[in-house]
Formats: sequence, structure tokens, C-alpha cells
Amino acid sequence: MRRTTFHRASLATATLLLLAGCGSQSGSDGKGSGAVSPSPTASSPGTSASPSPSPSASGSSGGCTPLTSELTGADSGRTYCLAADGTFRITLTGTEQRPWKKIAEAGDTGALKPMNYGIMLRGGDAGAAYQAIAAGTVTLTSTRPLCAEPTAPGQVSCKGIQEWHVTVKVG
Repeated sequence: MRRTTFHRASLATATLLLLAGCGSQSGSDGKGSGAVSPSPTASSPGTSASPSPSPSASGSSGGCTPLTSELTGADSGRTYCLAADGTFRITLTGTEQRPWKKIAEAGDTGALKPMNYGIMLRGGDAGAAYQAIAAGTVTLTSTRPLCAEPTAPGQVSCKGIQEWHVTVKVG
């Protein structure tokens, strides 16, 4: 009897852990941002507002979140505000099998000045540091493969790309 109870408890624990690990892919552009959220989003039917809605959802009202000192992979898809002379760092954690590409800038690229990142990154990681020097809007992007490249014949391969992007409004 003790053995049966142990197996049932193990099965119940495994089931709870499996369910806790399931999440929904965020991002409504069809590509996804690569971030996974265990809570429903505001776009899900019959749910209340998401606890941390994307600041970029405010659209033309110009709303954005004040930028803290560091951005990570979880910040993808958001819009941030930064005062002139403000600084910030970006750290994207990858692996050697699924490396992030160098962070690219688009838009008013003169609004941000690249700075020394200050630390050494592991293989597969991407990082950058910037200082706000002029008013403007800059989009920062990076990508990495969703799957590692096969290392032996017969292994599964995929051509999916994980995309990371944020918009920074300086002014």
C-alpha cells in the first residue's frame, strides 16, 4: 500500500510541474517575441487585462515605460522612454548552439551612442550598452535560431528564428 501511495504522489507532483511549465506564446505579430507567459494575455477572449501589458500597445498616444538600467530577452516587443544622457545595457542570454546575433539599430540611430559593455559575454550571448545623446526613436533588434543545428545524420532540423526587438524613445 505504501508503494502505491508513493507512485500516486509522484504522478500528481509530475502532473502539477508539467502544467506549471506550460505557457502561452506572447506577441500578436504571428512571429512571437520568444517570451513565454504562464498567464493569459489581454487579447485572450474572456480574460481580464494582462498584469504587465505591453507599453507599445498604447500606439499613437506616445505612451512608453521609463527605461531602467538593463534590458533582457524578456523585454522584447516593448517601448521604452529614456531621458537625454541616460544609459542602459542589453543582455540577451543564448547558447553556443543557439547564439544571438549582434544587436542592430534602426531609426534615428544618432539618438543613441554605443558604449563599452564592460563585461565579457559567454558564447551565444549578445550584449550592448548605450547612452542617449539626442532626441529620437531607435529600434534595437536581434535574432537567433529556434533550434540547434543537427550534429549527426537523421537529427531533426528547423528553420525557425526567434526575434527580439525593443523601441527606445529618447527625449
